[in-house]
Amino acid sequence: MTEYTYDTVPTQFAEANGIRFAYRRFGKPGTVPLVFNQHYTGSMDYWDPAVTDGLAKTREVILFDNAGVAGSSGETPASFPEMGANAVAFIRALGLPQVDVLGFSIGGFVAQEITLQAPHLVRKLILVGTGYRGNDMSESQSNAIFSEQYDNPEHLWLKVHFTPSETSQAAGHAFIERKLRREDRDATVTEQTIAAQGEAIGKHVAPRADALDYLKTMTLPVLIVQGSNDVIIPTKHSYTLQQNLPNAQLILYPDSNHGSFYQYPKLFVAHATTFLNA
Repeated sequence: MTEYTYDTVPTQFAEANGIRFAYRRFGKPGTVPLVFNQHYTGSMDYWDPAVTDGLAKTREVILFDNAGVAGSSGETPASFPEMGANAVAFIRALGLPQVDVLGFSIGGFVAQEITLQAPHLVRKLILVGTGYRGNDMSESQSNAIFSEQYDNPEHLWLKVHFTPSETSQAAGHAFIERKLRREDRDATVTEQTIAAQGEAIGKHVAPRADALDYLKTMTLPVLIVQGSNDVIIPTKHSYTLQQNLPNAQLILYPDSNHGSFYQYPKLFVAHATTFLNA
C-alpha cells in the first residue's frame, strides 16, 4: 500500500449487506486506518490528494463510496442512520477491529452515526464542516449555490468550499487541479443518490427538543475543523458541537469556507496527525 497515492491507488470492491462497496486503500500499513466519509453528491474522486496523501504518510487511508453512491451498488438510503449502518457493514467487511473516522459535511453526519452505532469500532473522530441533528439551516446558502449554473461545472466547488477573497479563490483553483484524478475515475453520482441525500438532510435538520442529547453520549476524542465563514453548514454549529461533545476540540481556519481543510491542507494534515497520534 505504501507505493500508492490518491492518483495511483486502484479501486477495489468489498461485499456487505448485499452491497458491492467501491473503495481505495493506501498509506502506511500496521496503523489504525482512517476511513473518509464524503460530502453531498461527492465520490472518492472529490477528496483532496494534498490531504489524503499527507495523512497516508503516517497511517492507512481508506476512501469509499457508500451504498448507491458512484461506484458502489445498491440504492442510496434516504436517512443518515441507514447510511451509517451501511458504512459500519463496509468497515467490518474489511475485517478491521478498530478505525478512526473522518466525516466532511454530510459525511460528518454519517461519521457520527457510525460512532453511535458501533462505539467500540471507532477510536477517534474528525468532523469537518458539519453539524448535528436538528441544526438550524435557515442561514445556509446551499440551495442557491447548488442551483446556480456554472460555465465550468468544477467552479461550483469554488463557491461551496472557498470564500470570495482572492487568496481563498486561488486556493480553490489549486484544489480543483489537484483533485482531478486522471485514470480509473469513479462513476458519476446518480439522480437517485442526489434525491436520497437531499431527503436525508431534510430529516436530519428537522427541529427537535432533544437535538443535542445524543452528543453527550459520544465520549471518544473528537477533532472539529471548520472555516471562519461556512456558508453551507453555518460555522456556529461547529461551536455547538464542541460545547456538547464531552471530549472535543475545535479549530477554525481564517478566511475560509466549507472546505477549510482544502484551503489549508498542510496545516490540516499537521493538526489531524497530532490529534490522531496523541
